[in-house]
Amino acid sequence: MANPLDTDAGSELFSSYEAEFKLLQADFNQKLDQISEASGEQRKSAIRMAAQAQEEANELLESMRIEKQNIPSEARSKVNQRFRNYSSDMDEAKRKLKSLSDDRKALFGDRYTDDPQDEHLEQRQQLLSGTDRLERSSARLQNSQRMALETEAIGRGTLGDLGQQRETILHARQGLQMSEGYVDTSIKTLRGMARRMATNRMITIAIITVLVLLIFAVIYSKFH
Repeated sequence: MANPLDTDAGSELFSSYEAEFKLLQADFNQKLDQISEASGEQRKSAIRMAAQAQEEANELLESMRIEKQNIPSEARSKVNQRFRNYSSDMDEAKRKLKSLSDDRKALFGDRYTDDPQDEHLEQRQQLLSGTDRLERSSARLQNSQRMALETEAIGRGTLGDLGQQRETILHARQGLQMSEGYVDTSIKTLRGMARRMATNRMITIAIITVLVLLIFAVIYSKFH
């Protein structure tokens, strides 16, 4: 039998298909057991239901085969092994169903005839079965489309967040450039103030020097 579900080795969609397949596989095996215990019309009905379950399982196997190609290569080996096990199990179950279906005596008993009405009934059953398969395939397609739309919406949201972050970075950069301009202006102002302070200091020293010279001149003139 196939290995248990290994959810960390596949994509979310593959795991969903795998879980659904395991349920169908169990149902298919149960229907095979019911065929072995039935005869006549009950056996024919059980075979039709088993064939329908087999076709559904085959559809899921095909979906899994396609989806496993999207799994990263480092995790794909485990998935491939599980997929081969499932395929082998289904092949064995198909052979068992064929063997049970070929048992005409158990299937029809003493009431077996080639009545055309039976053929029409088979055709109607096959048509209904095909319609059911089409509806299930459409439902799986809609589910895949829904997941794709959700992924697209997440991508758009991520792009929107990145756009907002870009705007924030641009505003921060503009603010930094303005701050650098203010710093340059402040440095220029401080340098101008330093030059003015140096000039004022020189003027003050010159005035003090002149005053001292005048004082000495006055004192000198009084004694001479």
